[in-house]
Amino acid sequence: MARNDTRPVVTLRSTAGTGHAYVTRKSRRNNPDRLVLRKFDPVLGAHVPFREAR
Repeated sequence: MARNDTRPVVTLRSTAGTGHAYVTRKSRRNNPDRLVLRKFDPVLGAHVPFREAR
């Protein structure tokens, strides 16, 4: 139904260049720009910003 239109699945890629990624959903209405979250990168062993990949 309208589930995929309002809250699409997005991939968050590490900005550290390790290749690690998280998969989540986001609200297009509240966050129309690319999503950036500070999450743990297990390859690096530290918290780094993860940016939405399209």
